[in-house]
Amino acid sequence: MSYRDDLRNIVIIAHVDHGKTSLVDMMLKQSKIFRDNQQVGNLILDRNALEREKGITILAKNAAVIYRGVKINIIDTPGHADFSGEVERVMNMADGCLLLVDSVDGPMPQTRFVLKHALDKGLKPIVVINKIDRENSRIPEVVHLTQDLFLELATDADQLDFPILYTSARDGTATIDPEKDGEDLIPLFESILRKVPPPSIESGPFQMLVSNLDYNSYKGKLAIGKIYRGSVRPHDKVTVIGGHGSTKNYEVSEVFTFMGIDRPEVEEATAGDIVAITGVETVSIGDTVTSPDQPDALPRIEVGEPTLKMMFGVNTSPFAGREGKYCTSRQLRERLYRELETNLSLRVQDTETPDVFLVAGRGELHLAILIETMRRQDYEFEISKPEVITKEIDGKLMEPVESVTIDTRAEYIGVLTEILSTRQAKLTNMYNDGEGNVRLEFHIPTRGLIGFRSKFLTVTRGEGIMNTLFMGYEPWYGDIVSTRSGMLVASENGTAVTYGLNNAQGRGITFIEPGTPVYEGMIVGMNSRGSDLAVNVAKEKKRTNVRSSTSDIAIKLTPPVKFSLEEALDMISDDELIEVTPNNIRLRKRLRTQDQRSKACHAASKEPQQIGNGGN
Repeated sequence: MSYRDDLRNIVIIAHVDHGKTSLVDMMLKQSKIFRDNQQVGNLILDRNALEREKGITILAKNAAVIYRGVKINIIDTPGHADFSGEVERVMNMADGCLLLVDSVDGPMPQTRFVLKHALDKGLKPIVVINKIDRENSRIPEVVHLTQDLFLELATDADQLDFPILYTSARDGTATIDPEKDGEDLIPLFESILRKVPPPSIESGPFQMLVSNLDYNSYKGKLAIGKIYRGSVRPHDKVTVIGGHGSTKNYEVSEVFTFMGIDRPEVEEATAGDIVAITGVETVSIGDTVTSPDQPDALPRIEVGEPTLKMMFGVNTSPFAGREGKYCTSRQLRERLYRELETNLSLRVQDTETPDVFLVAGRGELHLAILIETMRRQDYEFEISKPEVITKEIDGKLMEPVESVTIDTRAEYIGVLTEILSTRQAKLTNMYNDGEGNVRLEFHIPTRGLIGFRSKFLTVTRGEGIMNTLFMGYEPWYGDIVSTRSGMLVASENGTAVTYGLNNAQGRGITFIEPGTPVYEGMIVGMNSRGSDLAVNVAKEKKRTNVRSSTSDIAIKLTPPVKFSLEEALDMISDDELIEVTPNNIRLRKRLRTQDQRSKACHAASKEPQQIGNGGN
């Protein structure tokens, strides 16, 4: 077996917000791949609109730089646990990893997850302690915690021999001595060349594992992956080996490699290269593209199973079809199944109802990003409350359990512990820095987290950060009692007016403002009591001939509470749905009329979820 010393393939892994994308920015800038007068800005790889809005990386991406004549392929990955499937599927392309750890936060739940997968894949690690310029950094302690993590996860003694660098990704500096200020990222580039092994080259005809897909309106589908064996050129004949051993023959149209953030076309790519090829139209992630002379399949990419499920259905409200371009069950089904081509952590299943589909994902954020993406693509549909996916193992009911890490102020320990204990959480660790900051670690069933995030932000008054990580399946923890208040439900069709909303605000808080179209069964606010209450927000004040000295005084309403999609998912209960359109997110009752809800009484929340049975 031979090696390519002119190439290094690395994946950058870390917990969310530890500085991965900022470090990639500076690596690209300092490698001089841009013109001196070129304006590239920040978050160069996060070109997706949702990524920039939410400030997190959602999709894994490829880039490349040249340092001292060696090409370094860089794979940037998400840090949020809900998108860990993106990390799992791209690690096959790398030979080494940069593990970023925040100099204040230290190793977090996702740090453990990504490091375990990297070590299991045999990647050579380089530890980067980032944000060393922060005033409250605790570098020695973080280094010690990181070493403990390696001792716990390492499967080979060689994996404990890793270099440690200290960086400020924002400033673009790296140093091997935390007591000395760095000047640039040269120490990091040198460590990559010294410590990351060059890709090994197997002898034989072409073989490549597809780890990612992209689409170009001119070139069609692009299959992205690492070449394990041989070489590929335009017009080469190839065989695609699918999941069940099925084979299809194609001709490669074009071959692209990565340089900076671009994809230059090349005449030939050889083993070790990360490439994108066109001409293979029916390829999927995990397929092997190989020479027809020796069609050997590589091991398929495996990712963890989803933990949450929810129903996607055709919009059945009276406002259906007014705002969306794609509203039919055929269009909704086609879009959901198309998502499976690139989103390996997702599962889609038809149900007994032809216009309702069961969708399962890694977490609330994973599903929320899919919903938000679809509504921006002019899809209109309705969704149900997320539910956990349970299993039965050896006759015992098992449910998904997550590790929750909370960083907040000490004054909120009592209220957080009280709230989480009602959700079957167990406190496993607590750390106090002596300056009023605490870190709480809990084990909690996934269903206990549904609806908790918004409550967490409220009780901590924004002074808290919460991170979660899926741990596995454990025996059922017990029932969780809901403490949510009842809802204010519109009793008439029409348009909300100030007089009607003022009456509703006497009973609770409202979610809409005057001039908002409403229909019977639409949720317009939250009751101050535990039961639902029907209100007529379209009711106008009766006109009379009686005048008063206060008749001209305008009614002043309390500003309505507006919910994001994630907050709406947290808010709804089993008998409610979310109507998602390109322009609006509306909450509604599953059974629209008061008569239907009265007859159903409490039975609706105990029946299996079905979307659409209250549409008329």
